[in-house]
Amino acid sequence: MSFLRVDSRNNLKWMLRSLRSRNYRLFFFGYGLSLIGSWMTLIARAWLAYRLTQSPFLLGLIGFLGQIPNFFLAPIAGVLLERWDRRKVIIFTQFTAMTLALTLSLLFFAGWLTFPLLALISLLQGLNNSFDMPARQTFVVEMVEKKEDLGSAIALNSTLVNGSRMIGPSVGGLMIAAFGEGICFLLDGLSYIFILASLFAMRIEGRKKEERKRKIWPELKEGFRYVLDSPVIRSALLMVALISVMGMPYTVLMPIFATKVLHGGPHALGFLMAAIGVGALGGGFFLASFRSGERLGKVIAAAAGVFGCGLIAFSLSRSLFLSLGLLLFAGFGMMVGTAGSNTLLQTVVEDDKRARVMSFYALAFMGMAPIGSLLSGSLANWIGAPATVGLGGVSCILASLFYAGRLSRANSSCSG
Repeated sequence: MSFLRVDSRNNLKWMLRSLRSRNYRLFFFGYGLSLIGSWMTLIARAWLAYRLTQSPFLLGLIGFLGQIPNFFLAPIAGVLLERWDRRKVIIFTQFTAMTLALTLSLLFFAGWLTFPLLALISLLQGLNNSFDMPARQTFVVEMVEKKEDLGSAIALNSTLVNGSRMIGPSVGGLMIAAFGEGICFLLDGLSYIFILASLFAMRIEGRKKEERKRKIWPELKEGFRYVLDSPVIRSALLMVALISVMGMPYTVLMPIFATKVLHGGPHALGFLMAAIGVGALGGGFFLASFRSGERLGKVIAAAAGVFGCGLIAFSLSRSLFLSLGLLLFAGFGMMVGTAGSNTLLQTVVEDDKRARVMSFYALAFMGMAPIGSLLSGSLANWIGAPATVGLGGVSCILASLFYAGRLSRANSSCSG
């Protein structure tokens, strides 16, 4: 037992070492506060869409519109980000996100927010995120002063995202029950002040820019070829894409589970989303203990299977308390599978291709999710939300077996 305690302290110390970098420390605390507001908006947007329409398909459509721009723009964004100042890009995208959240708030309190307007703003938020997500992923390298701290920063980033997922939805659910969805949009808009202040306070040394004489299309093809030629990168991206299409949309259907399946209200929705966050936060700390690429690959494959089993069990539950416990496992598996793939990619990719590869990760993770959102909304109309989530769980188990098989073949090729 003493060995385990020492190991845990060492893992925590390793994960926190990236906070030695002043710029990353500023980003961590500013972004953490902003993320809580973002999760409040996500839960409020989904709840409002379902309250206005009572339609599983239109609920899925909102998720589709908020993510589909990633499918088309993420690879191009990766090429452009290798030319642009990433901090300036993030300042622009965060300011745009703040404007959209405050616009939602204004429309809500004025009584003008209809479903078509909500859908339009969701699409604009998706366009903005197409550049924001790969910019933040690649900017980590510039914020961390020592390259050996990069793995720590990635693990801490994942923990930050899922820690906010634990707080934001639960607070959002209580706020919706007490004051309505508009207060979540307002608080989200104000929360961007913290991340913008941290970005302006950073001192970033001028990044050496390679003179880009080639056009965007050849560089995009080069990045695509680089992904295809690497079994490790290719297999990880394929598994993330499969999970995003079939597994991740379960969060889109949560308002239906909260109301129709578990017979609760917005507070129940908040607790369900928070339970996912608690499980994911545990996954973040677990993930921090794995620093070997080969071992991490096996853990990622197992995590996708855990995620699938958690979804199947959740789809069969009709008890709120049991569902909360099952979502802990689903959140854990989802976190280790997707964030572990992110860590693996960031570890093996060459620096000059990092933005392009991470844009393909954004395409697999966020760009494929809207297809899943639309598919899950349509299936929920036909076979019901529980059966849809159960089918997604089976698909995730198949994805884990696929990835484990690819990993085994890649290892055999290397040893041979």
